[in-house]
Amino acid sequence: MEMEKINPNIENSWKEVLINEFNSEYFTELKSFLIAEKRNNTIYPPGPLIFNAFNLTPFDKIKVVIIGQDPYHGPNQAHGLCFSVQDGVGFPPSLINIFKELKSDIGCDIPKSGNLEKWAKQGVLLLNATLTVRASQAGSHQKKGWERFTDVAIRNISDNLSGIIFLLWGNFAKQKEKIIDESKHYILTCGHPSPMSANQGLWFGNKHFSKANEILQSINKQPINWDLT
Repeated sequence: MEMEKINPNIENSWKEVLINEFNSEYFTELKSFLIAEKRNNTIYPPGPLIFNAFNLTPFDKIKVVIIGQDPYHGPNQAHGLCFSVQDGVGFPPSLINIFKELKSDIGCDIPKSGNLEKWAKQGVLLLNATLTVRASQAGSHQKKGWERFTDVAIRNISDNLSGIIFLLWGNFAKQKEKIIDESKHYILTCGHPSPMSANQGLWFGNKHFSKANEILQSINKQPINWDLT
C-alpha cells in the first residue's frame, strides 16, 4: 500500500520512456528513502502529484521545457509543476517575478492564481530536477536519486524529439545544457527569477515568452497562450 502512494501511475508515453528507471536499483533505493520519510515527516507534493509534470504533458506533446530545482516546501504549495502553486495559495517571490516579466514581455495581466497547469496542458513541461521535498526543509531530498531520474527524462527529450525549446533559468538549470543536443533544439538562458537574481538585472527583460512563441511559429507549431487570466 505504502509503495503505491509514492509510485503513482505515470502517463503512458512517459512510462515507456522511463520504464528502465522504475526498475533500476537506484530508484528502488529512492522509493525506500521516501517510504521512510513519510513515516516521520510530511513530504511535498502529495503522492498522487509527484509525477504531475509528466502526467499533464505527454512525451510527444512537449513544445517547451522549463527546469526548476526543488518543489516548494510550504503547505499546499507544491503540486508537481516547477514554479507553480495550487489555486488559492499566495505567490512565492520567483513566481511574482515570472508574472512581472510576462506582463512586460507580452502584456499579460497578473493572474489571480499561480497554478500553471494551463501551460502544462499546452506542451510546457514544468520539470523540477528533484520531485519531492520534506516540509519546511528546502533541498532535503536532493542527491537521493531524483536528479538522475529527471536527467534521463531530459536526455530522452533531447535524443528522441526535435525542435524543443529549453528555457534554462539560473545556474542550476543552465547545468542541464550539457545533456541537451543544441543542434536539434533551442536553448534560451537567463538568470533565475528569484529576487536575488532578478534584482541584479539577470531576469527582467529576457523576453523568453515571446521568443519561445516566435520560435514555435517559425517551425510551424502552435504558440503557447501564456495568459493565465
